[in-house]
Amino acid sequence: MSLGARARGFVELTRPGNAIAAGVLTFTGAFVAGASLGDTLVVVAAILATVFATGAGNAVNDYFDRDIDRINRPDRPIPRGAVTAAEAKWFSIALFGGAVVSALVLPLVAIGIAVVNLVALLAYTEFFKGLPGVGNIVVAALTGSTFLFGGAAIGKPLGALVLCLLAALATLTREIVKDVEDIAGDKKEGLRTLPIVVGEQTSLWLGVGVLVVAIAASAVPFIRGAFGLAYLGLVVPADVVMLVAAARSFEHPGVAQRRLKHGMFLAAFAFIVGRASSLAGVTL
Repeated sequence: MSLGARARGFVELTRPGNAIAAGVLTFTGAFVAGASLGDTLVVVAAILATVFATGAGNAVNDYFDRDIDRINRPDRPIPRGAVTAAEAKWFSIALFGGAVVSALVLPLVAIGIAVVNLVALLAYTEFFKGLPGVGNIVVAALTGSTFLFGGAAIGKPLGALVLCLLAALATLTREIVKDVEDIAGDKKEGLRTLPIVVGEQTSLWLGVGVLVVAIAASAVPFIRGAFGLAYLGLVVPADVVMLVAAARSFEHPGVAQRRLKHGMFLAAFAFIVGRASSLAGVTL
């Protein structure tokens, strides 16, 4: 295999789109919590720590999931032979090291969040993924915590709490839908995911209920007067996208989980616009 193909395999292990997106979410958390130019160093450090940790978590997930991926995701780097399992393991360790180094300049609360998240990432596939609903909750909590981490980097860990809750709940819905999509491979590996234990329909309805709570949470900043109509004009379409995606999950779970992700990012952008508008003194 060519050097370029192998290098591409290592990059794919990190899911670069997801890793960069997680970094953007950390920035969003810091910005919504009230970051200023004076916080640039710690915000950049938090973003790097998030990108490294997310990439490491994805790589170690591929290491542990290599047998399942031969069924569910044969195009991933390890099943297709671009990277060996041992190489993926050591690569993930190096990335975790980068996350630790990046986090060292952050406040203690942020370091605490980083430590908890790193432990959760390491334990996820080995201990949590096969437990009904538990793995989904861990992933949801990790996603939501990126916003808390961004806020904690500037000393305001609760500054983006509503955004954290919205993201965590929407992610929980998406993870449930993904488990429905992957049910064939998970059954062959003997995993006990939520759809396998309680059934696909019950799981999807649970996901819809969780998403409704998330959408209700998205209204809080507007109701409390923190953000104005500019925020509302973006978060409502985001909510609609996610609701439509949840409805489609009963027929097309693969399409639905991707649409849920799009809606989540639009909702995060709504918070950015809402915060920017409030800084500029704009009421619309």
